[in-house]
Amino acid sequence: MGKVIITAAITGSIHTPSMSPYLPVTPEQIAEEAIKVHEAGGAVAHIHVRDPKTGYPTADQDAYREIAVQVKRKCDIILSFTTGGRLTEPVEKRAKVVSSLQPEIASLNAGSLNFGLFHIVDKIKEWKYPWEKEYLEGTEDVIFPNTFKTMREYLAIIYQNQTKPELEIYDAGMINNVAFLIERGYIKKPVYLQFVMGILGGIPATPQNLVFLVESAKRAIGDFEFSVCAAGKMQFPICTQSLILGGHARVGLEDNLYLDKGVMAKSNAEQVAKIIRIAKELGFKPATPNEARKILNLKGLGRVNF
Repeated sequence: MGKVIITAAITGSIHTPSMSPYLPVTPEQIAEEAIKVHEAGGAVAHIHVRDPKTGYPTADQDAYREIAVQVKRKCDIILSFTTGGRLTEPVEKRAKVVSSLQPEIASLNAGSLNFGLFHIVDKIKEWKYPWEKEYLEGTEDVIFPNTFKTMREYLAIIYQNQTKPELEIYDAGMINNVAFLIERGYIKKPVYLQFVMGILGGIPATPQNLVFLVESAKRAIGDFEFSVCAAGKMQFPICTQSLILGGHARVGLEDNLYLDKGVMAKSNAEQVAKIIRIAKELGFKPATPNEARKILNLKGLGRVNF
């Protein structure tokens, strides 16, 4: 039982402000949440940005830099930046944060999928901003595009900046995509996989499916580090299973707005504290940021551009 890496996905691009009053949207709020995650014992903060006035998901480079500088000034947490952006973000904007900030780690989505959020609309009684309902309903006819060509291009940018790709696996076929990209030399081993479960359009968040993903990846790829995140109510059960299977865990308000049934999480740090309590009961210890850097073979905070 080694150290386990606890990641918090701070805000994402799935949930909207009407869903929770605690969802961080401004650069200051997102940076503050990342710092609190560090204080709670988390090693990594996964960063998306939003319009500070409306909460609309964006790829604003100034906002990314503002967050990165604020967080680095206060703590040494690893910042993992998205190349997914919001669901309809033009692909040419999605990797710009890597060449701009040269972070230690950045997400790389390992294939295209239907990414449905439209089914959430009926659960929301009042809308805080006009864009939210249209944004969610529009996902009934949206494909989240990550072609072999764009994956190859993103990977080239990632490696040019000595950044580690965190390979997001939404379904089993994406494991084969990663294996193919390794074979062709576009992905360098050792690899870090993030199994993303429970998205409508991806693999359901069940214990059986997680075992299937891990075993499939072992056969196709060999050795790897992996983490797991699960959308909604399965967040803590599936993250706990990940630890038992030898992996790491991602929590955070991007994936789940609740701390317990009917109890909203007031911060990402609350979720981090909960999964760390669970981990310690099972005999696991949370990795510090520097321990996580060694586990993932990252370049270090001294080589980022912020």
